[in-house]
Amino acid sequence: MADDEFAKAVEDGLKLAKRIYAGKDRHFAPPRPVGGMERSPVSLLPAAPMVYAVVDDPGIVDNPDIPSYQPHVYGRCDPPALIPLQMNEIALEADCFLDTAFVAIRGRWRVHCIMRNRSCDCRLVVPMGEQGSILGVEVEVGRKSYSTRVMDEEENQNMEKPARNEGGGFLKPQLFSLTIPEERSRQAGILTFLYEAAVEQWSHREFYFSYSVYSNDLFGGILLQSPTMYDLDQRDTFCLYLFPGNIQNRKVFRREVVFIVDISGSMEGKPLENVKNALSTALLELTAVDKFNIIAFNEELHSFSSCMEPVTEVKVENAHEWICKTVVAGGGTNIMHPLNEAIDLLSYAQDSAPHIFLITDGSVEDERDICSTMRTHVAKRGSMSPRISTFGVGSYCNHYFLRMLSSISKGQYDAAYDPDLIESRMQRWFMRASSPIVMNITVDIFKHLDEVEVYPSHIPDLSVGCPLIVSGRYQGKFPDSLKAKGILADMSEIVIDLEVKNTKDIPLEKVFAKQHIDLLTAEAWFSESKQLKEKAIKISMRSSVPSEYTYMILLQTDTEKQDAVKQVKKHGSQKDAGPKNCLRIRVHGLAIGFGNVNATLENLPTGFGEPKLPETNYVYEKAVRCCDNYCCCMYIIKACSKLNDRLVIVMTQCCAALSFLGCYECCCAACCESSN
Repeated sequence: MADDEFAKAVEDGLKLAKRIYAGKDRHFAPPRPVGGMERSPVSLLPAAPMVYAVVDDPGIVDNPDIPSYQPHVYGRCDPPALIPLQMNEIALEADCFLDTAFVAIRGRWRVHCIMRNRSCDCRLVVPMGEQGSILGVEVEVGRKSYSTRVMDEEENQNMEKPARNEGGGFLKPQLFSLTIPEERSRQAGILTFLYEAAVEQWSHREFYFSYSVYSNDLFGGILLQSPTMYDLDQRDTFCLYLFPGNIQNRKVFRREVVFIVDISGSMEGKPLENVKNALSTALLELTAVDKFNIIAFNEELHSFSSCMEPVTEVKVENAHEWICKTVVAGGGTNIMHPLNEAIDLLSYAQDSAPHIFLITDGSVEDERDICSTMRTHVAKRGSMSPRISTFGVGSYCNHYFLRMLSSISKGQYDAAYDPDLIESRMQRWFMRASSPIVMNITVDIFKHLDEVEVYPSHIPDLSVGCPLIVSGRYQGKFPDSLKAKGILADMSEIVIDLEVKNTKDIPLEKVFAKQHIDLLTAEAWFSESKQLKEKAIKISMRSSVPSEYTYMILLQTDTEKQDAVKQVKKHGSQKDAGPKNCLRIRVHGLAIGFGNVNATLENLPTGFGEPKLPETNYVYEKAVRCCDNYCCCMYIIKACSKLNDRLVIVMTQCCAALSFLGCYECCCAACCESSN
């Protein structure tokens, strides 16, 4: 369900909710919506965790405590309407460690809109940032409990097929949804939903919390932590951090920047317009000592200039005009050619920070060759080789290719899965990548340790306002102190003392699980290594962070049966009554995949929508395999899937009429023969 469809379902639900009579005592009724405001689809999206009743039969909508006996509503809601439930309690706990926050939300909602003797599904929706991850969900409904679990592909194949496919996932990158199924059968005296009265306090105020790390100058340190007895990896964990400090007059490197913008046909419309706006803003952030150039590409190259241009008012104004005139969507995608062109443009850069900014929404077949070629260029140029920062637009590009490309060259990676966020995220991405204050950072830890594994493998530059954090595993003995070395903007060397501390309060493995999984997945894709893939799976299973190789499912547990199983096990029974007997629902949309080359070749509009459910792909695949001996069956299936509903009805009626005529002719022939 896309966000527009979700907003429409909520709007339908609010209309249905008007049927509910709250009684004279408004104390227990949900607050009335704010009047005098024009309702837009965006305003119907939740700004806080919310639970909705999923209503496909409008006749079941009523106050469970005070029936209104309103006239019956005929028909069905397709798609189902979503009625916001009455919140009774909400609590939030946030644990902040380094650059990561773990947020735990506990809430209680009352199903105030469904008849007491009826039931429905409920949908939990949690708004979150694009960089956030869902670690787990636990739900208690009556005597049933639901919890999420991460499992690998092998375990998924060994278990029975999930009972349902509409378990949830991301409605859009900022909205995580999970459907809590209704009870299909119940015992006498046990209701699915609890209707409790509680004192409620409603508020329309937003809660903001922020904190800053104060320091006059840049500083750093190293945190060490021993593994737990349950940790499969018994190597110690380390975390190296560098903070840039608050000095505003810290000199930034002189920049030589090449912007590479994808203008293939799939970028047409809002995505390309937002990219152009962000590009124009980035040009205004350059200073008079910098140089720049712009390359727009599809199958061909379109360069603003044949050489690097100084940043002057005239040149920047010419660049704005060139962007409006030349940056127009059309054609295919070829990434290797513009990257090689940008490397050549920056081959003579001296005493500066050469940087390439690549923005694309497509996936190409030679992505591994591109990474290998850029790695060769980086090795030849040495420490001052161009940094390649990558930005992915939508879901059709291979984000792990872009992550790997930026990691190889010490650049920055970012992405926008929502067209409305492209401009703002690109601006932050450009500021983070283009304002280094310390480059070529090295820490001599390899001579002191027997074994070390570092994420990322190439230490990035330290930029203004952005802490630098590197983590990993090691074997050996860490010294009491270390030194980090780097180069400042005036090409002088800086040495930073790093104090080594042991910590137990910060769960380092949990903090860096997502980063390690993403980097391992990118390296596993690039090297096609099964060993790295298995390592990513182990971290994902241990940390409950979904990955490209693991799945999240929603498990239903009957608390009464669970207590009975415990009693049976207590008396020595070996019978397994584990999760095989539980209702399992697959949660979709947690993996971004490795790009879609076919969508790029066909220039399909940039993918921001909901991915296809596996059940659809499963049926389609079975149909193709079933009919692959007949000519063009796959294309017939594709064509039929795109037919208009009314056309299908007309075709069905025509086929029925032809069948009737065929039967009539057959009967006439039979009658005539018998009469003869």
